[in-house]
Amino acid sequence: MENEYKENVAYYPIVGYNAPDFSVEAYLNGQIKKINSYDYRDSWLVVFFYPGDFTFVCPTELGDLAEKYSEIKKIGAEILAISTDSVYVHKAWHDFSPLIKKIEYPLLSDRNGEVSRTYGVYSDEDGIAMRGTFIIDPDGILRSMEVSDASVGRSSEELIRKLEACKFTYEHGDQVCPANWKPKGETLKPGLDLVGKL
Repeated sequence: MENEYKENVAYYPIVGYNAPDFSVEAYLNGQIKKINSYDYRDSWLVVFFYPGDFTFVCPTELGDLAEKYSEIKKIGAEILAISTDSVYVHKAWHDFSPLIKKIEYPLLSDRNGEVSRTYGVYSDEDGIAMRGTFIIDPDGILRSMEVSDASVGRSSEELIRKLEACKFTYEHGDQVCPANWKPKGETLKPGLDLVGKL
């Protein structure tokens, strides 16, 4: 009975620990190429799971990211968008949709759901990934994660805010970012002198 329990335990990413690496095919700039997450060490990485191509909310999210891609790159981050669609479906979607045509980051294919399962966002019932956003630092450590069901779209502005906050605390280990923090905003230095004063 004990062995059976251990075999069925799901091990998902934990903030503060190494993010799982993966290697899959992707569609980018009219080509199919292999993407290895490990190759993005030394830069910030946003792994952006979404349910599927040719759907309703997904193109609004990916189009929103496309609009903010240059801003995200200025922060020093890259985006890997991933669904369970094939690279050929990604290409067809890219060719068909005006919003998706704007995308300059890779669209990854997780056909067997292995990466989605590893990150704890796979829906066995639907055979798709839920909406999951994972921010990984240059050392490969998971700094932030957010998962919601398919009905709730995400905000690129909030993603950028979290990314900037993660980067700030990574570079300034003695400081933390309060609620709604934005660059050049006030930070806090944890210590006994702050206890009961906020």
